[in-house]
Amino acid sequence: MSAVKATSENLGEILSGKDIVRVPDPAPEQCAPCVESGSGRRFAEGTLNLFRNAIPPLLGIALFLALWALVANSGKSIPGPAETWDAAVVLFSDPFYDNGPNDQGIGWNILNSLYRVGIGFGAAALVGIPLGFMIGRFDFLNRMLAPIIGILRPVSPLAWLPIGLLVLQKAEPASIWVIFISSIWPMVLNTAAGVQRVPQDYLNVARVLKLSEFRVFTRILFPAVLPHVLTGVRLSIGVAWLVIVAAEMLTGGVGIGFWVWDEWNNLNVAHIIIAIFIVGLVGLALEQTLMVLAKRFSYE
Repeated sequence: MSAVKATSENLGEILSGKDIVRVPDPAPEQCAPCVESGSGRRFAEGTLNLFRNAIPPLLGIALFLALWALVANSGKSIPGPAETWDAAVVLFSDPFYDNGPNDQGIGWNILNSLYRVGIGFGAAALVGIPLGFMIGRFDFLNRMLAPIIGILRPVSPLAWLPIGLLVLQKAEPASIWVIFISSIWPMVLNTAAGVQRVPQDYLNVARVLKLSEFRVFTRILFPAVLPHVLTGVRLSIGVAWLVIVAAEMLTGGVGIGFWVWDEWNNLNVAHIIIAIFIVGLVGLALEQTLMVLAKRFSYE
């Protein structure tokens, strides 16, 4: 047995014609440089990835600021980045002051606009999502409403404002009405498209099992259509926030749109530029919030 064992151990030496050199296992203290080398490599890779992700946006912002400063210095009619920044510091030093209905801080204007958007957008979701399910589920209803939706969907949001003022008689509900009618279409169309894309095999199985319409909705349609619903909601919140600025310019009151128009009347261009950034940042925050919410769901 010992001869066989020795032969098997030396088989590699015999076949290769070279001596086999056995390297002893490294001691624990000899592995420390290896661990440090691995940690340094991971740190370098993380730093490189950080620069890869951060440099392009920073370069874009720097280019935008440079072009902005160039246009401001050449035309002298638009305030530059430094002047706008100084105006923003003063503006946000006290964003919630209240000197009467026509003189309130930027914070109150943003909150009032968000309030109107929330009411109009919420009403559109309560109507649009169930309507989209019914349109996608029932072919007769789909064919019946298709021409109406096709005609009304491309209408400019501000074209609905006189109708709202005529029927509701007040500027506040008229603004909410414009948000409602403008933001309902993405939810209706995306929800209906999601329902129509549910595999027919699922519905055939539900028919064989004689599931009620409620169970078909809760067990089959809703889990399958949820990604489409959230896509419609994300698109609708962008439309709602876009429309409120234009609607408030025409209806007045406390809101970011009216604040922009009031600053134009005062020829305060720096505040108008600040309002543009505010509108963009708030809209981005609303959209990113809904995207994070969508990623928390599992659609399997």
